[in-house]
Amino acid sequence: MAPGGGICKEIIESRIAFADYETTTSNVELRGSPCRKATTGFGGNTTSTNDVHELLECPVCMNLMYPPIYQCPNGHTVCSNCKVRVRNSCPTCRHELGNIRCLALEKVAESLELPCRYQILGCHDIFPYYGKLKHEKNCKYRPYNCPYAGAECSVTGDIPFLVMHLKNDHKVDMHDGSTFNHRYVKANAQEVENATWMLTVFNCFGRQFCLHFEAFHLGSAPVYMAFLRFMGDEDEARQFSYTLEVGGNGRKLTWQGIPRSIRDSHRKVRDSQDGLIIQRNLALFFSGGDKQELKLKVAGRIWKEQ
Repeated sequence: MAPGGGICKEIIESRIAFADYETTTSNVELRGSPCRKATTGFGGNTTSTNDVHELLECPVCMNLMYPPIYQCPNGHTVCSNCKVRVRNSCPTCRHELGNIRCLALEKVAESLELPCRYQILGCHDIFPYYGKLKHEKNCKYRPYNCPYAGAECSVTGDIPFLVMHLKNDHKVDMHDGSTFNHRYVKANAQEVENATWMLTVFNCFGRQFCLHFEAFHLGSAPVYMAFLRFMGDEDEARQFSYTLEVGGNGRKLTWQGIPRSIRDSHRKVRDSQDGLIIQRNLALFFSGGDKQELKLKVAGRIWKEQ
């Protein structure tokens, strides 16, 4: 038997049932099927993997399928996640799916090598089919999530795109320079809920940084927190440092740290307490007056490590 012949036989048999409702399918699929790939991969010209990709696409979510791949008795396949979603009913013929694995298709997928989905963005590496997904979750070329924290935003893109998105769609404040002095005011400081002030973006050293300031409860204690995030990857973020300073009435509180990459969500940074945290009583002491209104001045500086 030729190499891959067993795989071809299984896949051809699983496709015979398609002729009942679409007589033209079998010949077209066979020409671009994994059988063609398996038998031409030994010294001959290798065909395009586009047709193989179509076989590996889940008909429900349209994503590439990974083991376990399930099939109905008629040979229609579905991914494990969608098998639950369709309540064990084949999305193509409505036959009960059961727990039949499509081992042939899983084996064919194992033999493939594919480019990263972010190839167009600069990643030119090739990965085994089953290693591709893991790489893409951490690929340095993958798009960034919008860093705006005032509302849920699903926009993704590269840094220049996100900068314009923040400016045009979220109307954030944009400032040039590596030093800043911001004032945060809240009329009734006794009400400490999850409140986020307007995001501020700083342009310096040819890069962008996001300054966050918000009020929330740390356990049962009401606090204010300020921190900086870097619009880029973690390795680049480590090239910079920053300080935040708040004070009043002859007292001063200072924080020094490394900006976190926007790869880390706003909530993750906040919950890790990686920033300047000010207890409400201290914040009101810094504010002066009758300790009812919040008037904080937060100064800061960003610099690049040598």
